[in-house]
Amino acid sequence: MTPFDMTEKPVKQNGLLMPFLWTVSYVLTRKSGLKQIEKIHLENCKPPYLVLATHQGFLDYFIAPRALFPYRANYVSDIEGFANYGKFLYRQGGCIAKRRYVPDITVMNHIRYALHTLRQSIVIFPESRHCDAGITSTLPENLGKLTKLLNVPVVILKANGCYLANPFWDESHTRPTKLTASLRLLHTPDELQNLSAEQIQQEIARALQYDEYQYQEEQKIRIRSPHRAEGLHLPLYQCLSCGREGTMQSKGVRLFCARCGVQWELNEAGLLSSGQSGGTCIPEWYNWERMQTEKQISSHGYELDIPVSVQALPNEHGFVRLGTGRLHYNRDGFLLSLDHVLPGLHDKFPLRIPGKFLPSCQTEYNYQGQGKSIVLSTQNCCYYIYSKDPAFLVTKLEFAVEINYKMNKNNLNSLI
Repeated sequence: MTPFDMTEKPVKQNGLLMPFLWTVSYVLTRKSGLKQIEKIHLENCKPPYLVLATHQGFLDYFIAPRALFPYRANYVSDIEGFANYGKFLYRQGGCIAKRRYVPDITVMNHIRYALHTLRQSIVIFPESRHCDAGITSTLPENLGKLTKLLNVPVVILKANGCYLANPFWDESHTRPTKLTASLRLLHTPDELQNLSAEQIQQEIARALQYDEYQYQEEQKIRIRSPHRAEGLHLPLYQCLSCGREGTMQSKGVRLFCARCGVQWELNEAGLLSSGQSGGTCIPEWYNWERMQTEKQISSHGYELDIPVSVQALPNEHGFVRLGTGRLHYNRDGFLLSLDHVLPGLHDKFPLRIPGKFLPSCQTEYNYQGQGKSIVLSTQNCCYYIYSKDPAFLVTKLEFAVEINYKMNKNNLNSLI
């Protein structure tokens, strides 16, 4: 349970490793349908850049090196990458460790060191997770302040098609599709000085917006996979017909409610249709669920108290099983307790994470084949929390965390 050493300064990407990384990135992205990457307004602007990239899926990690070729870069990465691929290899690949949704001044210092001392670009995926329903996830509120502080060119790396090829809710089936990507200069350092952090934040948010189903319609992409709806019940957990939660199931090209029996078919154009209504767009259904959660929280609140199993990821050496316990959540935040606390961990449990400090929540639909989970992180450890309880709807929990955070923030602002 020794924490990962976050103080080690980043290193330049290993020059001997780069030909291999660039080749793999080109082959994988080309094979997946990405013919070329458009570069916009970069003719007279040389690295190092601050690269802010969309994050739809696993392919994003390979699009970025190809987009930046022939230059090297450092990448802000979650701890799990160091555990999965090894600390030495990951560091040689230029990765900087960070725990999701945990502010860390050490990471900021590493970013500045990479930009201004190593003279390497920094790549950040601000969404911090793969998107659930083909639309942009919640973005950090400090991106405008970050860009002004770093004072280097801000570049947007935007990709489309990655989610359609491997949606987060079914990463086991690859769907042949068309990928596009662009690397675009958003602001030079001189421009940053003449804009407020709020203006820059708004421009970054607009630049990172995407809708994969709109892209599918514009590009006239047809996805003919016989498995194209499998797993869709994970983000679309609430029946659009009867309103029940946790009753949705999926198989093949069908999404259906086990309670009321209404079925939807996901057609090749990405629309859900049933005999009761016309086509329904997945992002519309997803946003409807968010609104239902917000209504529930506003009227009588949302609370969760379920049995769980817990694994800890303190460092690059892998997971530590902590056993069973209980997870409680309400608008005040999370409380995680263990049935039997291992020696040396009594000062860490029960674990409390206040909702006012948590802008979003890392969710997993089938991490390492173990089923649904959420991840709660502290400065020294990431806790992967699993449950088979029917009330453990991780997408709804994600909504609730984001909604309660905004409500807490608004209430605080009203008192100032």
